[in-house]
Amino acid sequence: MMTLSSRAVATAFASLLLMSSAFAQTSPPPAAPAPAATAAPAAKKAEKPRSAASLQCSKDADAKSLHGKDRKKFMSECKKAAKDAAPKPN
Repeated sequence: MMTLSSRAVATAFASLLLMSSAFAQTSPPPAAPAPAATAAPAAKKAEKPRSAASLQCSKDADAKSLHGKDRKKFMSECKKAAKDAAPKPN
């Protein structure tokens, strides 16, 4: 019959073996994306500021409490109407 201390030693040894195999099977963390790839979208947004018509349409949509598909539809129609109403340079 095993004594209490020998059971504790056997349990600790088995736990170490199981833990080491679990750590050995973990995959390495994925490589970080290149800095240029993450900086490109931010730079693209910085290059093209929002037009006055877009800002006004956004304020109008906020005043009407539009969200989701309704807001997207309203913004599209509003910006199209603003573009059609704008005088064309000759």
